Amino acid sequence: MVLVTGGTGFLGAYILKYLIESGHSVRAIRRSAKLPFYIPSHILEQVEWVEGDVLDVVSLDDAMQGIDSVIHSAAVVSFSRSGHKRMYSVNIEGTANVVNAALDNGVKRFLHVSSVAALGRTSKTETVTENRKWEEGRSNTHYAITKHHAEMHAWRGFAEGLDGAIINPSTLLGFGDWHTSSSAIFRNVYNEFPWYSNGVNGFVGVEDTAEAAVRLLFSSVNHKRFIVNGENWSFRQLFNTIAENLHKKPPSKEATPVLGSIAWRMEAIRSLFTGSKPLLTRETARVAQSRTSFDNSAILKVLPSFRFTPLQDVIKKASGQYLEAVATGKLTR
Repeated sequence: MVLVTGGTGFLGAYILKYLIESGHSVRAIRRSAKLPFYIPSHILEQVEWVEGDVLDVVSLDDAMQGIDSVIHSAAVVSFSRSGHKRMYSVNIEGTANVVNAALDNGVKRFLHVSSVAALGRTSKTETVTENRKWEEGRSNTHYAITKHHAEMHAWRGFAEGLDGAIINPSTLLGFGDWHTSSSAIFRNVYNEFPWYSNGVNGFVGVEDTAEAAVRLLFSSVNHKRFIVNGENWSFRQLFNTIAENLHKKPPSKEATPVLGSIAWRMEAIRSLFTGSKPLLTRETARVAQSRTSFDNSAILKVLPSFRFTPLQDVIKKASGQYLEAVATGKLTR
């Protein structure tokens, strides 16, 4: 029996799908009755859902009963100040609670979903590996800080007796709720957000990441972390490719550092008057200027039969699903 935290989240939902399709018994924690619409209902019906919260240690202990393995994917992603308080609580305190509950209940295997953000980011052009040491600096977002501290709790759990591993996915791409998480990239392009940058970042299919997580969970690999990254693309290449597949106008305004600072301020004012989330924030504007690539060779060595889906194919498939979801009313602009 595998317990998944964050089972209604973007990656967590696809982890559930991969586990069920692989024949595993699955229990998942959820905070509300809302289930991910982008996962087939016959998959979700096979999950044992339990009400709980990673900040509620009693519900966590109940959820751990009879559990052999845990995939901890619950996390908050926020690049705006309004979401920082909850993000710090869920990502750091919540991870500590999950690790403690797993230790207390004799869980055999533990897979912690971290992020490449937890490896740190600098203003330099660089290629990052798992050996990268965290460095404090203004290039790190608040999300990165929380994921770094959360990962420290996972390492503590390994030191105290848990077996398992850590994955550090890059930016996830795929079909999901485009009002949340990195799925919003597709919504921004669909709505013809005009700005692009020539910064470089790592991107990976969400389904590939789910497969890598499950395969590592059931492997013999212990106490190591692995970057899960499909390809390193410029943001401009990403936005143009998505625009082409969504049949939309690609962004045409280059967000240089100066223009980027103007753009995020304009977005802050717009969101203030409309009540909607800003499409660009100070933190995302800063990330968009960095040129950081991620080396995926380590995970390919420990999972020799695993292959990453080319980003062109990930984007083509997801774009078709988004267009269908809009046409059928499952998603609004």
